[in-house]
Amino acid sequence: MNQAADILTPPLDLGFQWSNSFAGLGAAFFTELRPTPLPSPYLVGVNGRLAAELGLPLERLAAPEGVQAFTGNLAIEGTRPLAGVYSGHQFGVWAGQLGDGRAILLGEADTLAGPREFQLKGSGRTPYSRMGDGRAVLRSSIREFLVSEAMDGLGIPTTRALIVTGSDAPVRREEIETAAVITRVAPSFVRFGHFEHFAANGQLEQLRLLADYVIDRFYPGCRSSARFGGNAYAALLEQVSERTAAMVAQWQAVGFCHGVMNTDNMSILGLTLDYGPFQFLDAFDPGHICNHSDDMGRYAYNKQPNVAYWNLFCLGQALLPVIGDQDLALAALESYKTIFPREMEAMMRAKLGLLDARPADRELIESALKLLAADKVDYTIFWRRLSRHVAGGPPEPVRDLFLDRAALDAWLLEYSKRLGPSQRPRSAGLMLQTNPKYVLRNHLLELAIRQAKLKDFGEVADLLGLAQAPYDEHPAHEDKAGFPPDWATHIEISCSS
Repeated sequence: MNQAADILTPPLDLGFQWSNSFAGLGAAFFTELRPTPLPSPYLVGVNGRLAAELGLPLERLAAPEGVQAFTGNLAIEGTRPLAGVYSGHQFGVWAGQLGDGRAILLGEADTLAGPREFQLKGSGRTPYSRMGDGRAVLRSSIREFLVSEAMDGLGIPTTRALIVTGSDAPVRREEIETAAVITRVAPSFVRFGHFEHFAANGQLEQLRLLADYVIDRFYPGCRSSARFGGNAYAALLEQVSERTAAMVAQWQAVGFCHGVMNTDNMSILGLTLDYGPFQFLDAFDPGHICNHSDDMGRYAYNKQPNVAYWNLFCLGQALLPVIGDQDLALAALESYKTIFPREMEAMMRAKLGLLDARPADRELIESALKLLAADKVDYTIFWRRLSRHVAGGPPEPVRDLFLDRAALDAWLLEYSKRLGPSQRPRSAGLMLQTNPKYVLRNHLLELAIRQAKLKDFGEVADLLGLAQAPYDEHPAHEDKAGFPPDWATHIEISCSS
């Protein structure tokens, strides 16, 4: 097949100035290639909010040429498509060379929001596909499209999703599904695994080049920092550790399970990256495993903080040749152990509406989580009902969630003493902007996917609106803030996408 001949012409001009600073790193980092076209693409969903932030007219995206371009069938003027190479640890085991097996980086655009890379996921085979077909399916593409915006709506650092398109082209997973392409947007898609790749292969020149690139573009303060005796690479590791710690604390506070925290799925910018078998907790179970492929429970909800540190340790090992001192590398990782618990406690205080910090708060927080775990209480609904109670509502909606009401009443008494009557209005306001009413539960996504398979994308659009404003009431969608149905417990999500 002549791939180039399959790309429609002329190219689409989006009005951006394009570059590709990543391509400037050299041929060892990527392979240039175009996406593989898909037949008869159609629009599944488009993110108007992100389009406006970037300075892209929504009508250009939704028009036939926009759908063709963001499916990979029509070239975009000024882009230089490529697939990057990286390596990584998967489920704690060194997996060797990986890379963009089904993603193609179009380039970097000068947008209203600043420089942003655009990447097509599901756009066909690359040299790094490792026997895969290079495709993504409609099911997983809708999930990533919506959760990217849900995380952004919750204030959690994340890659973003601009548009998702579909095609009736068949894709084989556990069953025959249909293809889709999602356009992801981020300042950079560089991962821990990029550094691991060059370190593992002894390509120290490329390793240093990559580290310098990341520092100069995203962490310039590392050059002038007096930390670690002026060692910019150790300062980089510390900065990444701190961003990662803050991000994971936000995951834990909102009850988000990533599901596949491999080192190649960790962003060097501390962004939530590569949504596969994710889930927001329903019943609070600290040991919940959302990934059906995770037989050993490595990525259970309560293990995520330690896994993040383990991944950072792998990054530290990869950077060691340029840091040059093992003690410095270990010292750079130490900040994670300080930042994570500090950020986690601060977020839990906000969820409780506590306006200042006191030593006894940790016990109050831990007691609440133990009560939730003991009765498997719905995590999101508890915090939202508690917020309403602090705002002046009766305690019964909170009490109704628990079997052991005596234990809850004792906790509520201590909590009420801690709040004090004078700060309740301010506390309630903080809680209602910290504890979302809506999260993207699996059953909501499943219903949207079922409709989308019938070419009805109304639920996708509705969920996008809720995801982008999760703290608002949205009275027309009250049912989506309720308890999950019994059948939701049987939904299985895995690495297959």
